[in-house]
Order: sequence, then structure tokens, then C-alpha cells
Amino acid sequence: MNVKHSAAALKPLTYHPVGKWLIIFLLFAGVFFFHQFFAPGLAAIIIAVVTWPVYRELLRMTGGRSISSATIAIIIITLLIVLPVFWLGHYLLFEFHGLSNWLVQLNRYGSVTPEWIKNLPLVGHQLNELWLEYLGKENGLNELLQLAGLQRVTSFANYILSLGKQFASIGFHLLFILIILFFLYKDGKKLQSNLAKVGHIMFLDRWERISGVVPIMIRSTVTGMVIIAIGEGIVFGLVYWMVGIPSSTALTLGIMTGIFALIPGGAPLSMTMVSLYLVGSGLVTQGIILFSWGTCQLFIVDKTIRPRLVGGPAKLPFLPTFFGLVGGLQTMGLLGLFIGPVLMALLLVIWREWVHDEEHVKMEEKIVGLRKGTQKKTTLRRFMQRKRPDAKKIG
Repeated sequence: MNVKHSAAALKPLTYHPVGKWLIIFLLFAGVFFFHQFFAPGLAAIIIAVVTWPVYRELLRMTGGRSISSATIAIIIITLLIVLPVFWLGHYLLFEFHGLSNWLVQLNRYGSVTPEWIKNLPLVGHQLNELWLEYLGKENGLNELLQLAGLQRVTSFANYILSLGKQFASIGFHLLFILIILFFLYKDGKKLQSNLAKVGHIMFLDRWERISGVVPIMIRSTVTGMVIIAIGEGIVFGLVYWMVGIPSSTALTLGIMTGIFALIPGGAPLSMTMVSLYLVGSGLVTQGIILFSWGTCQLFIVDKTIRPRLVGGPAKLPFLPTFFGLVGGLQTMGLLGLFIGPVLMALLLVIWREWVHDEEHVKMEEKIVGLRKGTQKKTTLRRFMQRKRPDAKKIG
């Protein structure tokens, strides 16, 4: 009896139908209660995967002390990522606050057309007429927004002002990311071994290839996007300042260009708008220089640097990357700019693995067919060779 009870105790929980439904219920309950922390948790996992080679060196330098290494890594990430993000958010919030005040005043009193818009070649006259028609009168901006199917300007201004109240929520999410990241660093080796066991059960022999490609794809995708965005923001900020834009405005435009560089087509759009502003302000030469320089730089980056950095061995196509960026931004906000492309990269790995397996099976079938045909020809040749001596003897 004891042997039977011990054998029954060793059976998995899913062996019994009640156990299966209990596990499903617990999974749904976990998703319901913790779905708000899905994005921070996934962001912590991505940061851990990206920085794992560096953490491994740090672990070696500390003699394998996981708690000390994890603490040092969290301090470094706080100094290099969290504090700059807070500074950037505070700076942009201040700029957006000034923008909201200007929009409210524009809607309340109207405004004459700015000179730089009037002076734009070819389209300046038409834009001036449109500006005076919609924005040169009281409540004109509200009417324009309603024609476009957007909210009233007061709602937009209130939304910008409410971003300051969301800073506490953002800080809480960052704190949550750091806590998860600490335990991912501390128990990373155990998690890797457990994940390998589950991966072998789910993907069988495919797990070896997937586990080797996925971390490289995540590191190259995130690192490439960040490096390109920071590089383009710094370079364009310096170019804005060199063509005559004031330093404070050039700093703001450089930051915005770097953020827009995360989105396909964002950097060319911001660079073109600044070039048009310079041309309309009478700085035609500076505008042409900026547009020419930006076009050459973006062409070089998009054709040489971006394909080598973003996606790594996966070489992510443009359309999946675009869907990942836009979908991630819409569903998860700023974190989605990184989570979306990573999820698309994972889907692309699974898709390519599936297609590769199908082609491999077809190739094996062809090889087996050729081998069978070769074996038949070899058997027939041997049979004919055996018959030839007998024919000579009969002759």
C-alpha cells in the first residue's frame, strides 16, 4: 500500500482532471491580479538579457558573490539609466508645459502667421491663408481639431499637465523593474537551468538553436536601437547648434530627434521640419546644409550601421520592426518601444525555425529518395555483373 501511495504521489498534478483545472484557474488568477506588472517585468527580463555578459564579468571579479554583484549592477544601472531617464522626463515635461500654454493662448486669442511659415518657398502663401482661416481667430484651434476628429485643445493641455502626476507611477514602475532585476541577477543561473528544462520539454531538439539565437537577437535589437537613437540625437543636436539654432532649443530638438529615431521615419521627419523652419526664417543656406547633411547621414546609418546593429543574426525586416515599435508604443507606452521589437524578433525566430524544419524534412525526404534510387541501381548493376560470367560460359 505504501508503494502504491508513493507512486501515486509522484504523478504530476496535471495527471488528474481536477489538477489541470486548478492550474488553469491559478494561471488566469495570476494574469488578472498581476497584468499591470507585465510590462515592467518584461522590461526587467530584457535588461537582464542585454546586460548579462557584463554581469557575468562582474560576477567573476567579485569571486562569484551573487548578492554583491547584483547590488553593484543595480547601482550602476540606476546611475546610467534610471537617473538620466528621470532628468529627460523632467526636461521634456517642462518643455511640454510651455507648449500647452502656447496652444491655450493661440486658441483663446488667435495669432498671425509666423514669418518663417510665410517665407517658405512655393507653399508659404497657401499656408498663410490656411493659418489665417483656422488659427487667426478665437477658438479656431478647437474647430481645426474637431474637423480632424481630435479632442479640444483644453483636453490636450490638461493631459500634458497630468503627465507630472504620472511621474510617481513611472517612478514606482522603475523601482519595480530594479527589484525584479536584482533577483534576476542574483538567481540568474538557477533560472537558466530551470528554463532550459522547460525549453527542452516544450521545443525538444529545437531548444538548443532557439536558446542560442534568442539572447543574441534581444541584445543586438535593444543595443542597436539605443546606440542609434543616442548617436543621432547627439549628432543632430550638434548640427542644429552649428547651423545657428540657440543652444537650449538645439538641445530640445536633439533630444526629440533621438526619441523619434526609435520609430522608423521619425528622425527624417524631425530633421525635415527643422530644415523648413530655417528656410522659412530666412536662413536658406543653413536649411539646405542641414537637410543635405541629414539626408546623407540617415542614408549611411540606415544602409550600413542599422542592419548590422539592430536584429543581429536575425536581420529583422522593416515591416515586423515597424509593427513591433508602433504596437508596443500603443499598448505599453515608452517601454513598448523596446518590448515590441523584441517580441517580433522572438516570433521571427520561431517562424524561421519552423520553416527551417520543414525544409530540413523535405531535404531528408529527397536524400532518402535518392538513396533508394541509388540502392536500386546498385542492386541491378550487381545482378547484371553476376549474369555476365554465366553467359560467357554458355557461349
